[in-house]
Amino acid sequence: MADYDVFNGDADGICALLQLRLAEPREATLVTGVKRDINLLAKIDAASGDRLTVLDISMDKNHQALVSALNNGAEVQYFDHHFPGDIPEHAALSATIDTDAEVCTGLLVNKHLNNQFLPWAVTAAFGDNLHRAAAEAAEPLKLSDAQLASLEELGTLLNYNGYGATVDDLFFAPDALFKALLPYPDPFDFIQSDSTFATLKEGYASDMANAKAIGPHFASNDCAMFVFPEASWSRRVGGVYGNELAREHPDRAHALLSEIENNNYQVSVRAPINRREGADELCRQFATGGGRKAAAGINQLPHGEIDNFLQAFQKQFAV
Repeated sequence: MADYDVFNGDADGICALLQLRLAEPREATLVTGVKRDINLLAKIDAASGDRLTVLDISMDKNHQALVSALNNGAEVQYFDHHFPGDIPEHAALSATIDTDAEVCTGLLVNKHLNNQFLPWAVTAAFGDNLHRAAAEAAEPLKLSDAQLASLEELGTLLNYNGYGATVDDLFFAPDALFKALLPYPDPFDFIQSDSTFATLKEGYASDMANAKAIGPHFASNDCAMFVFPEASWSRRVGGVYGNELAREHPDRAHALLSEIENNNYQVSVRAPINRREGADELCRQFATGGGRKAAAGINQLPHGEIDNFLQAFQKQFAV
């Protein structure tokens, strides 16, 4: 028998697992990767008696591997807020799925744990650009404005670290980042005493400065598209810069295209904050696309498909 913790490498996935393992310590094999690496269950050869905890990865994208694990006799606990597709009916599957645009996996786990580590759930929500949901969840904590801003910054930085074509693009591998956070039941202690936070803060500032120096490839009242060059910084910053643009222009959708290998582009899409829907529908029109209503992406968009994407993007978010 073996235990596996399978989680998205972004702020939400990491903070969701962090809450569970602070509440229920368990030695487990960590299975994760960059934020776009979501076909994680296929990396496990699950056997009878194995326990799998799966967090913040689409059940739809992992359906076949999930069914295989269950049929092999594994027990699966699943928390997620992405489009699930058909949820298997199986006695060994415990699935907590909520695709509401104002919900993230960290908040689902927090509810499961009855607010045991609420500051980490707030951090997860900020990382997923759910600022209103984060602020509402934080109300019982009675935080000062400065404290709330610190959790917002931490969530942003943890999320920022998850973006890249490969783990080599990241400042910290997601499993290593999780291990760095695990000794800290209180995120404020991590912020004050761990050098990891300072490293991410410095990298974020540099990458965002590079991003802001590039104007839009296309912009209208309804949507704006940016195209970034092939560089590690552009792959790292695509998601968090998209989140910032979404907050600055809440009635406008945003797409950030970062060039990757073989003349392809990694795409991050953010629906308008004032109507958080449609990002997943848009991205699922393309071969490697997926995500959730408010935020989605395409792992590999060929250069020749950029015009088609722009047309679909405009059509999806036209008012």
